[in-house]
Amino acid sequence: MTDNRIASPFTSSSTAADVIEGMDLHGKRIIITGGASGLGVEIARTLAGAGADVTLAVRDTAAGSTVADGLNAGLSHIRVSVAELELTNLDSVRRFAEVWGRAPIDVLIDNAGIMAPPLSRTPAGWELQFATNHLGHFSLATGLHDALAEAGGRIISVSSRAHLWSPLHFDDINFDRKEYHPWIAYAQSKTANALFAVAATDQWADHGITANALNPGDIRTPLARHLDDELRRFVAAGGPVSFKTIEQGAATTVFVATSPLLDGIGGRYFEDATEAAPWTGGDRTSGVADYALDASNAERLWELSVRAVA
Repeated sequence: MTDNRIASPFTSSSTAADVIEGMDLHGKRIIITGGASGLGVEIARTLAGAGADVTLAVRDTAAGSTVADGLNAGLSHIRVSVAELELTNLDSVRRFAEVWGRAPIDVLIDNAGIMAPPLSRTPAGWELQFATNHLGHFSLATGLHDALAEAGGRIISVSSRAHLWSPLHFDDINFDRKEYHPWIAYAQSKTANALFAVAATDQWADHGITANALNPGDIRTPLARHLDDELRRFVAAGGPVSFKTIEQGAATTVFVATSPLLDGIGGRYFEDATEAAPWTGGDRTSGVADYALDASNAERLWELSVRAVA
């Protein structure tokens, strides 16, 4: 954990519009995974409104096109487009990267994810949350490496305070031996999101690419569709929940994607539009766990991920 944490004038109640005020993003190319619902829509609205050309990388292109049409209707130029991407299908991820080619990418926002579904595995045997939330995004970022390097791009890895509930269990990531718990599986996938930012910055900083992770806060979005009473009790056990609006929830992502304070900065974790303090245990609602920024854990995850998507 750094001792020179990046601060900003924004707070937990700041909105994406507050964060972007006064910025001109014309000429910037931004990809947002999961941009057809929830936070993704608000992030796209904010960035396109500031002039960026935004691609919604989505599984359901019909839904994505409806969102894009709605966003473009409020703009003076068409700035939002749609491309198909299924993160659990590595062939789909590779096709996306191949079609994109080397056209410069200024920001890749790994926003898509699933949360707490019943146990399911990919055909290759990976637990579905780890496969979707981490491996799919890892494959996407590596596939788009050259395009990111062309622009000195930023990668934004959307993690969660849920990472505080579990480190990454390298000895049994897929719950082959221990009993599956949907929230532990979700938590370790969010830890993986933070570790990816550390590893990608270490691997690619000399290529001009940086990556940072963030906690957007607790927001009522379709991501929570798998919650049942048991899981709601588990969430409540993690401390009091203060829900943000969609506009507030998008603020930290927009901040990390655009703030000049982060030029050349990577491998860090943000919440409420500022760099998070170390988590000290007890209250599990804020801060970043040391295991989520540990360089050796990050390197181990990187090596595992390279083998997994090969």
